[in-house]
Amino acid sequence: MNRQHGTRVVGSALLAAAFSGAAWSDECQHSHWGADDEIGSANLITAESVLAASKLIKTGKTYSLGIVIDSTTPAFAPRGLMLQVVQPNQQEGNRPFPNATYNDDVFQGWFGIGPQIDGLGHLGGPDGTYYNCNHASDFAGITGLTKLGIEKVPPIVARGIVLDMAGHFGVESMEAGQYFTVEDVEAVQEKQGTPVREGDVVLFHTGWTDAKLVAEPEVWVAAEPGQTEEVAQYMADKNVVAVGADTWGLDVVPPPDPARPFQGHVILLKENGIYILETMNTGPLVRDGAFEFLFVLGQAKVRGAVQMIINPIAIR
Repeated sequence: MNRQHGTRVVGSALLAAAFSGAAWSDECQHSHWGADDEIGSANLITAESVLAASKLIKTGKTYSLGIVIDSTTPAFAPRGLMLQVVQPNQQEGNRPFPNATYNDDVFQGWFGIGPQIDGLGHLGGPDGTYYNCNHASDFAGITGLTKLGIEKVPPIVARGIVLDMAGHFGVESMEAGQYFTVEDVEAVQEKQGTPVREGDVVLFHTGWTDAKLVAEPEVWVAAEPGQTEEVAQYMADKNVVAVGADTWGLDVVPPPDPARPFQGHVILLKENGIYILETMNTGPLVRDGAFEFLFVLGQAKVRGAVQMIINPIAIR
């Protein structure tokens, strides 16, 4: 995929650093939801929490948080996709039915492209240990995960908030490598009147995708603004269900510490069982001032998958 050639070195260097033995010191502790738990923070979603979140609907306006993707969509190398539309057994004028013709589609690609959810089997420590002390050698087979698969994730229906970090810095879009701190996050919460609460889905708006995805796709995927690892720990301490952004990787790239790339992923996924939502379409929410909403996601349940292309819905 030639369009990604310029970003392969970046991706390879980050992954090499991420999984070097010096990156982390792992002392595994089982989840407080039990040693057999596979859904992490989704345990916080209850009938009572869903009913409470549903009361956030005031206008009934809906927002699609996914973006349209195709074979030209840039992605973390070597990810990509190809779509083929075929008409099975309809060659040379053949017809499968006397009254109709039909199209089918064949998808070849990665589930971790475009708008996506990172499952708990996506990222582990340098010793191969993932969420809840599951070791890759025990559950990560070439044909799919036998634990922590995306099919285990229940419907995510929760209070959602979007924090306008670009607005906080007085810009339409934050810059590549620019990060926001816990103090920045707290300032935006106070300004918007949207405090982070237990069980929330929290999205960060940086303006990056609106500004760069179409205009400069190679720039968009080569780096990004994002959270520091301290912000990830702050979210974990708040006991949220998921954290996302309008960027392809949530964490700031390049990282402040080259030895700890995507450490926010480690803190959220591996250490706390909190899901990550990437390339979320937050611009319309911010432009409408829809900072608080009902968040709804039911991802495709492909057994053993690590990630999944998604289109969550925000209802205001």
